[in-house]
Formats: sequence, C-alpha cells, structure tokens
Amino acid sequence: MRAYLSGGMENAPDLGRAWREELTEWLSVELDHSVFNPVEVQHRLMSQDELENFRNWRFDERNRFKSTVRKFIEGDLHALETEINYVICLWDNSVLKGGGTHGEVTTAYWLGIPVYLVIDIPFEDVSSWILGCSSQEFDSFDSLKLFLLEKYGG
Repeated sequence: MRAYLSGGMENAPDLGRAWREELTEWLSVELDHSVFNPVEVQHRLMSQDELENFRNWRFDERNRFKSTVRKFIEGDLHALETEINYVICLWDNSVLKGGGTHGEVTTAYWLGIPVYLVIDIPFEDVSSWILGCSSQEFDSFDSLKLFLLEKYGG
C-alpha cells in the first residue's frame, strides 16, 4: 500500500516536512506502507539552479517559475493516478493560501482514492468542497493512526 502525504508546503514551516517524516516512519513500521512525500519528490525534480532561484522567478521570470512549478504539478498528479492507494491530508492554516493541496484532494476524490483528512483548524473554516472530497475526517494524527491500524493493520 502507498499513501500520498498531502498538505501545505509553500506556506508551511519547513515545507511541512516534520509531520510527513514522522508519519512516514509510523506507516512503514506499523503498517509496512510506503509513501509519496511531495517534499522529497520536489527536491529530486529540481535542478540546483531551480532549487536556489525558482521562488524569486515568481516575480522576475514568470515563465521559468511556472515551468518549474508545473514539474511538481505533473509529478504529483501522475503519482496520484498511478501509484497511490489512499491520501492522508493535513488541513491546517498553511493550506488556506495555497492551491496544491486543494487540487490533490479533489483529484484523489475524482479518481476514487480515499482521502483521510486530519483537521487542525476550526471545523467551520474547512470548505464544503474539501469536506465533500474527504472519505473521513480526524481531529488528530493519533485518531487517524487508530483508524489506519483498524483498516489496514491486518
């Protein structure tokens, strides 16, 4: 089984790396599941020049910026289409100014891939669209883990 770890990156502390690394370890040890971690994949897709400069290109060299961002979009959507069994999404303040997480959750729903939403903002601040795309909502990673153990733990 393979999980896609969706959540804020652009507006998240350290690109949302901490929760993804912790959950990757847990999924591997407890369920023998692998993950698609877009933080790791993003860095593998970019050249050294892109790593150092692409955020600045947003204003100065928009075509270069968009070309780099499209690498992420295409890689993420391809993974969802071809190798993902379920999505774990952290819905917090960092996703509200972004767009990728919204797109990933919507795409997963459209493809019939379960979306497990961990909500870390007031429930009333989660959009109806996102709730409609979610298979199940959780108020913490601990409650998600209990669910995953029951569903996939053998």
